Amino acid sequence: MKLKILFAGLLACASVSAQTADPVIMIVNGVPVPRSEFEYSFNKNNSEGVIDKKSVEEYVDLFINYKLKVCAALDAKYDTLQSFKDEFVQYRDQQVRPTLVTDADIEAEARKIYDQTVEQIGPDGLIKTAHILFRANQQASQAEWDVAKQRADSTYQALKAGADFAELATKVSQDPGSARQGGELPFVQHGQLVKEYENAAFALQPGEMSGIVQSPFGYHIILMKERKMLEPYEFHHDAILKFIEQRNMRDQIATQKVAQMVKETNKSEAQIMDERAAELSAQDMEMKYLIQEYHDGLLLYEISNKLVWDKASKDEAGLAQYFKSHKKNYAWDQPRYKGMAYHVKEQGDVKAVKDCVKKLAFDKWAEALRTTFNADSVIRIRVEKGIFKKGDNALIDSMVFKKDTTVTHLKDYPINAVYGKILKKGPEDYTDVRGLVVADYQEALEKEWVAELRKRYTFEVKKDVLKTVNKHE
Repeated sequence: MKLKILFAGLLACASVSAQTADPVIMIVNGVPVPRSEFEYSFNKNNSEGVIDKKSVEEYVDLFINYKLKVCAALDAKYDTLQSFKDEFVQYRDQQVRPTLVTDADIEAEARKIYDQTVEQIGPDGLIKTAHILFRANQQASQAEWDVAKQRADSTYQALKAGADFAELATKVSQDPGSARQGGELPFVQHGQLVKEYENAAFALQPGEMSGIVQSPFGYHIILMKERKMLEPYEFHHDAILKFIEQRNMRDQIATQKVAQMVKETNKSEAQIMDERAAELSAQDMEMKYLIQEYHDGLLLYEISNKLVWDKASKDEAGLAQYFKSHKKNYAWDQPRYKGMAYHVKEQGDVKAVKDCVKKLAFDKWAEALRTTFNADSVIRIRVEKGIFKKGDNALIDSMVFKKDTTVTHLKDYPINAVYGKILKKGPEDYTDVRGLVVADYQEALEKEWVAELRKRYTFEVKKDVLKTVNKHE
């Protein structure tokens, strides 16, 4: 009995300790949110380099709104969409897959790369040579080959008489890369040189010089500098590990490992990745919240796009009404010219351009001008269309705003003209400032949506826990 009481007491203490370690900071729609989750989000969005940093108190409302939108997305079953599932799993697995690779796996891959390299090098090992080249390629005439051979013979005789190989290579070799190094080439193995050069070089011992060797590049005189076998694995260990990371081979190793796990366990790849993600989330808080962040972020994107962003950009009637109700917000501090500056080859096209667009809506001008004047290979006009303020366009500055400025004439288009109208107080309709109106309309829809969510769902903030954010042991 005493043991049972003691055991129950220990469990109670453990429970209290766990709650104290990570207390609930808020409850949103009946779901407790631990302090660690709020801290993860707050710290990530208020790190060094973030311009618009928030205090903890300021961030609370943003975080609650975020959680409420996720609740709405879950209620609307966005998480059941196959497109959502596929994208979420793809991202999650990008984070999870590399964690399947252990240090032992990397070490085994490094050893495998070394062993394969040793096998490729073979018993003849590596050689370092220097050469002097007298260039003559396969397209060269016989006379050019003869000249190259004469120069090779002359240099060879000088070398046999005691001339310094490196000095001659620097002066006369026609391989500029190696000539700067006294003719010296890096260590190579079989298969890295042209056959004729390789056969002659591998037959030499250190200090020996070949005769004149012909290859598709011309004539070579080869000096054997050094022969060696590949150094032990430990010598190349760090370089191989660096090679593995640079080539992103960790992901390749992970793929091979997952395939092996599928074979050994009879589980699907999806099951293995689900289990690994759950295991990591239980062990690593950062990983847990990173995965959750992407899950919730995808949901938030989908529902926000439907209810706010995409809706606002396509709701022409709503944009027009919003502009009408807030027209004063888009007033200009100086007049704008709504129209175009254009350049033509012939005087008759000045009027033809105006006639083409004068009865059309402003957003139809570009297509009408393209099909009327520039539909074939002959470009009859050059046009700059838009809403211009002083300083935006030299031709409009000169012809519309009567500003003393220099207009650069376009080559082959000597005649300049403008067409449009001056808007003194502000835009005529929302299409004149569409980008601004869309952004403002989206913001208005967002506020309405958040207000509705705050009425629909319950939430409660634990003020005492909020005060401990980033202030606990």
